[in-house]
Amino acid sequence: VQLQAYGGGLVQAGGSLRLSCAASGIIISTYTTGWYRQVPGKQRDLVATLTNGGNTNYAENVKGRFTISRDNAKNTVFLQMDSLKAEDTGVYYCGAHINANYVMWGQGTEVTVSS
Repeated sequence: VQLQAYGGGLVQAGGSLRLSCAASGIIISTYTTGWYRQVPGKQRDLVATLTNGGNTNYAENVKGRFTISRDNAKNTVFLQMDSLKAEDTGVYYCGAHINANYVMWGQGTEVTVSS
């Protein structure tokens, strides 16, 4: 049972990346799933979430630039990131909210935006 995040990399400011979070052992559409960003020395911050019902929520600083989506057939959640800024740099983690007390985390994928 795991989440595998991938798709990060180095991109210039203004560019785009698409992150993927592939689930195995769970049906990811059953749970609220989110993308979170962490930079060294700081806490892991919410970027976007997608509920099992399809409702989305975004951090203010990514609204209009990032889009979270899901492909049920592929059991995968995506984060499309457009108009990237230097402050979007960090390690991105996907998390599936299994219950009120437990979030299953993927291993993280690093995004670096050069200005």
